[in-house]
Amino acid sequence: MKKNIFFFWLILSIFPFFSASFINAQEKLLQSGPMVGYSSMREVLLWVQTKEQAKVYFEYFEIGNPKTKQKSEIIETTKENSFVAKIIVAVVPDKKYEYELYINQKLVKRPYPLQFQSQTMWQWRTEPPTIRFALGSCNFVNETNYDRPGKPYGSGHQIFKTIVEKKPDFMIWSGDNMYLREPDWDSRTGIRHRYTYDRALPELQALLGSVHHYATWDDHDYGPNDSDRTYQLKNQTKETFELFWGNPIGEGGGGISNKFVWGDIEIFLLDDRWFRSADNYKGGKSEMLGKQQLEWLLESLKSSNASFKFVVNGSQMLNDSASDWLEMFSKHKEEYDEFLRRLKLDNVSGVMFLTGDRHSTELSMMKREGFYPLYDLTVSPLTAGAVGDKGKNDKNSYRVPDTYFGENNFAILEITGKRKERVLKITIFGTEGKEIWTKEIKATELK
Repeated sequence: MKKNIFFFWLILSIFPFFSASFINAQEKLLQSGPMVGYSSMREVLLWVQTKEQAKVYFEYFEIGNPKTKQKSEIIETTKENSFVAKIIVAVVPDKKYEYELYINQKLVKRPYPLQFQSQTMWQWRTEPPTIRFALGSCNFVNETNYDRPGKPYGSGHQIFKTIVEKKPDFMIWSGDNMYLREPDWDSRTGIRHRYTYDRALPELQALLGSVHHYATWDDHDYGPNDSDRTYQLKNQTKETFELFWGNPIGEGGGGISNKFVWGDIEIFLLDDRWFRSADNYKGGKSEMLGKQQLEWLLESLKSSNASFKFVVNGSQMLNDSASDWLEMFSKHKEEYDEFLRRLKLDNVSGVMFLTGDRHSTELSMMKREGFYPLYDLTVSPLTAGAVGDKGKNDKNSYRVPDTYFGENNFAILEITGKRKERVLKITIFGTEGKEIWTKEIKATELK
């Protein structure tokens, strides 16, 4: 009897050690994430990456109501897909959820909240919801062995903690979300390495886990600097981009273009690389979007009833600077003029551009005779090297006075008000959350 009691005591005394060790073993299998992808009224996409083959799933429940707990399907991560799992979970409209990650049947705890939300079913019932989203581009994560000599190009990563504190519903990454290096862009292995390494940044994980994420790309997460449609591994980067991001399911206008609705706004994610002709191309038509994507965009904008129609692109859409080194839509003059002509011809209202690339932030406004002004909000960079005050010398005739900012920053865009009285408030914040400038635009001004 005493021997049995002794063994029972021994098991109880060492069980916590083995239990904790086993849980830690599962945590060590986590490479990055979990991340929250797209949201709809009926489903949400969750993403996670492990370090080796493993079985993963999620459990989730309405905040404050654990009795509603549900379990997702179980997916086994594989080497072929870089050990990434993308899992769709069923939801009901207008709910906020907590969720938990399980690897190999064991709970993997995170030291920050894991939450997501379904979209609101407001049509024919209430006024549209308040919408609040973050915007940023140009995120450089240093990796000493593969960075160029000299001062590191990437800065600190406090900015991601600051974005979380602003509590956006979702975040739009408008290009150069990571920077492929020389050892990366000439092989599938290199491309996968860069996406894996950058996604695992510790300071990024809390933002990934509680804010919905949507993205497009620009040259650096597509291929080499100033890449165009001739980049030979673009199918590999497209495959990897779609694996590592959680954009909505569906076809856009080619490449990685896509669109989604949130409340009463619609967001169009453009691909400025897939169809892009070589810079200063004289032997054929100079294009940035390509005919297929341009037609999709124009028709989509025409059919949309959104109060604000945000067109997201890696390159600036309005800047008319003559600087040779700048990449922008206006340098593809025939396509640029056709786009502006068609917007007026079809009387498309509510359009506003959201762009990145420039390593500085500014708001551009193009006045159009007999029609509403077009705005282009450029927000850059998140962590990559900023150009400082020298960017002010770029001769962008459309720049709104006092909106230039040449340091690391991000934007929060908030849409409020009744259905026919919607107001967009743009606020630019520095790395530590200091307000740089703010501007309001009424939806009625874009009609």
